[in-house]
Amino acid sequence: MKLRTPALRKGLLPAAIVAAMVPAISAAQDTTANQGATTLDRIEVTGSRIRQASVETSQPVVMLQRQDIERQGFTSVADIIQNISNTGSPAISRADALASGENVGGQYVDLRGLGPQRTLVLLNGRRMGITSDGYSDLASIPTSVVERVEVLTDGASAIYGSDAVAGVINIITRRDFDGLEASAYYGQFGQGDGAKESFNIVAGTVGERSSFMLGAEYSKEDPVFAADRDFSRFPNGPRHPVPDIDPATGEPRANGWSAATNQGRLIVGNDSFTLRPGGDPTNFDDYRPTDPLTDYANPSQEMYLQTGIERRSVFANGSFDFNDNLRLRGDFLYTNRETDQQIAGYPFQTGAFGLVMSGDSYYNPLDEDVSVIRRTSEVPRRTNRELTTYRFSGALEGTFETGERFWDWDVGYVYNQNKGTVSGYGDLFLPNTQNALGASFMDTDGIVKCGTPGNVIAGCTPWNPLTRFGDPTDYANTLNDPALQQYLMLPSHDTSETTTHIFSANIGGVLATLPAGDLGVAFGIEHRKEEARYTPDALLQSGLSTSLAGGPTQGDYSLNEAYLEFQIPLLADVPFAQELSLDLAGRYSDYDTFGSTSNGKAGLKWRPFEDLLVRGTYATGFRAPTVGDLFGGTSQTFDFYTDPCDTLFGAATRNPSVAAACAAAGVAADFRQVASGGVDATGPGSQSAVPYESGSNPELQPEESKSWGLGLVYSPAFIDGFDVSLDWWKIRIDNVIAAETVTSILNQCYLLSIDAACDRFVRSDAGQVVDVTRTLINGGYQETAGYDVGVRYRMPETAFGRISFDWKTTYVDYSEYRRDNEEGTPVEQYTGWAGDFRIKSNLNIDWAINETVGVNWGVRYYSGMKEACSYDLDGGPECNLPNFTSEYTLEQPSNQVGSNTFHDVQFRYNTPWDATVSLGVNNVFDREGPIMYSQPNSNFPYYGGFDIGRFMYMRYTQRF
Repeated sequence: MKLRTPALRKGLLPAAIVAAMVPAISAAQDTTANQGATTLDRIEVTGSRIRQASVETSQPVVMLQRQDIERQGFTSVADIIQNISNTGSPAISRADALASGENVGGQYVDLRGLGPQRTLVLLNGRRMGITSDGYSDLASIPTSVVERVEVLTDGASAIYGSDAVAGVINIITRRDFDGLEASAYYGQFGQGDGAKESFNIVAGTVGERSSFMLGAEYSKEDPVFAADRDFSRFPNGPRHPVPDIDPATGEPRANGWSAATNQGRLIVGNDSFTLRPGGDPTNFDDYRPTDPLTDYANPSQEMYLQTGIERRSVFANGSFDFNDNLRLRGDFLYTNRETDQQIAGYPFQTGAFGLVMSGDSYYNPLDEDVSVIRRTSEVPRRTNRELTTYRFSGALEGTFETGERFWDWDVGYVYNQNKGTVSGYGDLFLPNTQNALGASFMDTDGIVKCGTPGNVIAGCTPWNPLTRFGDPTDYANTLNDPALQQYLMLPSHDTSETTTHIFSANIGGVLATLPAGDLGVAFGIEHRKEEARYTPDALLQSGLSTSLAGGPTQGDYSLNEAYLEFQIPLLADVPFAQELSLDLAGRYSDYDTFGSTSNGKAGLKWRPFEDLLVRGTYATGFRAPTVGDLFGGTSQTFDFYTDPCDTLFGAATRNPSVAAACAAAGVAADFRQVASGGVDATGPGSQSAVPYESGSNPELQPEESKSWGLGLVYSPAFIDGFDVSLDWWKIRIDNVIAAETVTSILNQCYLLSIDAACDRFVRSDAGQVVDVTRTLINGGYQETAGYDVGVRYRMPETAFGRISFDWKTTYVDYSEYRRDNEEGTPVEQYTGWAGDFRIKSNLNIDWAINETVGVNWGVRYYSGMKEACSYDLDGGPECNLPNFTSEYTLEQPSNQVGSNTFHDVQFRYNTPWDATVSLGVNNVFDREGPIMYSQPNSNFPYYGGFDIGRFMYMRYTQRF
């Protein structure tokens, strides 16, 4: 293969195929027109290392061209890929307001709903950098640099190694750009918020033996407040704007409102009191019993429904041909990404930290130590996350001949570094909090001071926690006081750094010519090292903050790999086999952590006649444990769990043996699980009132996977421009690396009678689980299967223009998960439940009226979902399957919601001065999804992947 020569070589990809596969975006990019006839390399399609003339392989690949990207109203690469039907729900949606940890703030995509850590992301065919948990942040890639995206929806560990379990996303950047292009984008929701803006400029030049491109991009997306949408304004949606009365008991119930009230609660024995409006907090006569109907807090009022994000990027690439057979390539990317997250003020409870409000406090209305509960709504908690990415990729590429056969080779290096900081504001520093709630007195100067006369605590500011939020007050030392805020709420600063080094060498070409065609081969070796460090603030590590404590993560691993791939033509141009070929690949990986593993793949491509392609694959794969899996520090979490001993919804209510086991453990017959805020849990999966601990496991082994695929592509000659495809797929993962759950540990004890599990948690005298440590384990399996259907038709051009249709649908037959290998552990079915759609379908219709005007219409369809009913509701439409049961569940009151369809439209106009103006609306009909109390992929009663309003935008692109 010659790199830049004026003559075509026999057997290489015809120019017409390349032109159809990668159409010119603008005249500025069409450099081949100015260079005369050029040699066009064979294409390396994602999923194979062998360069080949055919873009159709034994593996299904979804391709998004740059024009497809520009016809969507998105500014993020992640949002663009998330829109295809093969993806699962967002791993960490921007509506996950309470999410924490190193990965929050990034944008991640997972295929088949198996998790982003099981989807390999490539940039120009080479691995992206990852977090310590194995996530690749697509927010670091500017959209203006993207030429196309290839999504391999099949396992590919034999070609690429670890993580390519569910598939591979290969983002291919623009190259050989000649000219100057600038673009500006602005949009906002119909409610007037959530503004998005993006500006970029790209300049490039192409010479006879060299090319260089430089670009810069800035984008910003403003946050959206939950209070500004009806579905998120209240904790349980618009039907429950206030706490109400349970008709069955006549008692008040929270309906999602927080018992950690911002009106303050004074706990005396088992009784709770709240200051009357306008009352004196130092006078107990001004208090009344706490009333959930008027005193509970609505945390949604302070939270972001959608976090803000700001990105700055600079990118460059270039190449230089030393001669006709030797080329140097290089790429550079710099991205700085900042995200802003806000949640409600901290739900402080003195009892959760062993603190009290001293009887000697000036603001204590009683002469005894008391407990208080107070949400610090005056100071919402904010988290600012900043991540800076530096990436360099360089390769020396060449070609040589052996006889009449051509060989390609390359030697390359990739360096990727992510450096991050996480700054948190609004949590309480416990030693200062105890001082502020301790003894205090009114000094002779009329100022309340910490300590006692003659023994003042220097620097301390007393806290009056029992004032009502929002009430006019003349009382000092409330959370409106900047001095008190500064004393109680110390900021925290976490740091992280991950680094990837990759050295690789590859060679490929034609090994021999067989009667049916060329026997292709590719061979390569790779050395990779992953290093990661995540260091929480010393304040957080100490456990002296109301923020969750966590230990540092630090470690590295390295590996050596080798792969070999063959493309074997078996038959050609014979009856019922115009083409029959076999692809075989294998990869050996040797890790310095767990040892070695080998994985293989076989693919068959059969074309019985010109119009029909039949394809099939079988592959094994693996996912190696990450630095975070192996070397992560122990951290605190407020877990969502179900206590099997709970007498309202626990397994003890329907299983006598569980009830007996709970009784034998000393749990009371009328036991109720206590949830956050110190109130009884209102349903299964309630958040704990105290933090538990979770940690890593250095003994983890890799996950092992198998994948199967069988499909066909039909392109009838009698309908020009029409293609239809159908693919069946199945993926099974064994030895799944998973975090144990508190529910699982409790079930092992009480349902499965595993004595060792009973020793892993501690109950208080009241029966509450107050201490438990979870770890990561290899256990159980995860399996999913389904079908992908694609229909594409590009109609002949008429006097009215040209209309094209592209319709892609994914149907998930099942997606099931078993958490461990213990006998009796239930299999969980995900398909059709909240956030796991059985059907996702996208239809895109484009009408190019002429070379000047075009209209694009997009339709996004999501099938209906089920969720477990909330026990805090009174039935009705929120619980329309009260007797639901299946082979995966016991009888469980459930709720089913219908399907949802969103429509997008864009109008474009190509001006005479070589510019393009686009006006678009996403979610044209302002569709809102249903209220879902299970809060899938969100912290609100609304699915976190749905549109949150009608979004209107404009884009202007000028070429020079």
